[in-house]
Amino acid sequence: MFCCVLFCVVLGVFSEPSVELGLNGKWRLSNSNGSVSVPAPVPGCVHTALMQQQYIQDPYFRFNDLSYRWIAHDNWTYMTSFNVSAQLRVKQKVLLVFDGVDTVATILFNGFMVGRTDNMFRRYDFSVSHLLRDGENVLKVVLVSPVLYAFKQSKAHSSYSVPPECPPDVQKGECHVNFIRKEQSSFSWDWGPSFPTVGLWKGIRLEAFDILQLIQFSSFPLYNHSSGQWRLQVELFIDADQTTSGRVELSLPELGSQETIQTRFTKGRTKYNFTLLINKTREVKLWWPNGHGSQPFYRLTIRGFQDQVLLLHTGSKVFFRTVELIQEQIGSSLGLSFYFRINGKPVFLKGSNWIPADAFQDRVDPSVLRNLLQSAVDANMNALRVWGGGVYEQDLFYDICDEMGLMVWQDFMFACAMYPTEDDFILTVHEEVSQQVRRLKSHPSIIVWSGNNENEAALATNWFDIPASKRPTYVKDYVKLYVNNVREIVLEEDPSRPFLVSSPTNGAESEQEGWVAANPYDPLYGDVHFYSYTSDCWDWKTFPRTRFASEYGFQSWPSFSTLEPVSVEEDW
Repeated sequence: MFCCVLFCVVLGVFSEPSVELGLNGKWRLSNSNGSVSVPAPVPGCVHTALMQQQYIQDPYFRFNDLSYRWIAHDNWTYMTSFNVSAQLRVKQKVLLVFDGVDTVATILFNGFMVGRTDNMFRRYDFSVSHLLRDGENVLKVVLVSPVLYAFKQSKAHSSYSVPPECPPDVQKGECHVNFIRKEQSSFSWDWGPSFPTVGLWKGIRLEAFDILQLIQFSSFPLYNHSSGQWRLQVELFIDADQTTSGRVELSLPELGSQETIQTRFTKGRTKYNFTLLINKTREVKLWWPNGHGSQPFYRLTIRGFQDQVLLLHTGSKVFFRTVELIQEQIGSSLGLSFYFRINGKPVFLKGSNWIPADAFQDRVDPSVLRNLLQSAVDANMNALRVWGGGVYEQDLFYDICDEMGLMVWQDFMFACAMYPTEDDFILTVHEEVSQQVRRLKSHPSIIVWSGNNENEAALATNWFDIPASKRPTYVKDYVKLYVNNVREIVLEEDPSRPFLVSSPTNGAESEQEGWVAANPYDPLYGDVHFYSYTSDCWDWKTFPRTRFASEYGFQSWPSFSTLEPVSVEEDW
């Protein structure tokens, strides 16, 4: 029997004969009628670019969320120009790579449209080999208003409504956020203002190669209890410009383990799976959560050759740990257990929910992340839930969690809504989920995937007053999106950790009830979210005795030092 484990974090990825040209830095930003034109950093967004140029005040100040609504209602264009070396231009394949576009855009390279984007959470690349010039090259990214795009998408879905249309009036937010694949809380939430960001929120570059290029790389260990042996599953997602035979060398020198595999790289994009058996004579040091042990790692090296020519060379950290979600009968008690075993040891999770650290992601720098995550450790937390209304966090977030022993409950980015299930929506979600699982599954800190935030509960308890006669349509859509798509992708991509369709959920019991339980808040099953603004929440007896409480508490004022810079004395 194999029990699931982890993993690998990429240190550096490159193909020996490949050439890369970074396009980050100072671009030009303008609005639709040209009345605004300012320098803008990339990565970045329109709000922070305008603030840096003193075109607007701090968006957080007083009621600026309302004063600056015009920003998200306008269309914006980012533009830059650059020269390309002869060394890059002569390569067989040149790709224009966007690690993150927020959100709906048309890409123009030297005046030619090379592609479109519609998903903040996806990496995009476009072939531009035939468009490169000797001399100045011009790149434009034309972004449409996310608010107007979401409105148009909702109107195009005319067969039945997909609630909710708008957030509660008190939030003063924007409508139809469930029709656009971007940070759901950017249109407003009960804890934060409406800032529907627009921009190039992650890096941009040109990648050029002749034979092949490594797109994504991941690894995860599995432990065989019967043989007492670890094996490391290594996955390479490769773009090959031609079919070629070669060999791949895997090496974990600290564990005396290495393997050479003859392989054939076929033209196009393909995922290749390799196995490295770990030397049974070596002691494998395990990764443990904060408070239960240390977080040791090993270094994995991968090299790919065609004859004696080095085609690719990458390295990573590799961590070893097992994770199990235990849902079983507890003696004569009703319900099922719901707890995690790490390396065979039951571990009590104690922590917080993590929402985006800033409304503007380009302001979340390494010092901000490290301070917040260290604060969690200092407060004796060992777990964080990356909440499904925000973003899949940047690589450094998970790196630090690995380092500090913070376990991560990872939601997919769907929250408090029903969602459309047309083919184009499912297609972009499919690519989003595939990319994010491949990017993140190497991290030992992530111990569980969850398909959405509160959507099973919203459907089961009828948040949106759906008539009983129409409920089967929404249940069908729910199962199609989260079970037949998100769940199936995760199970195929990652056999190393458990998957839950929603949070809260009754877990195994919800599955038995057709994926939507009668009462997803049942304290005898799964996880529970609990809020009560009318009860005394300082009294611990107010809270239900759950199997697992993954979200609870009550909102409060931030510290005065936080409020003072964004308010005036009359507000106090």
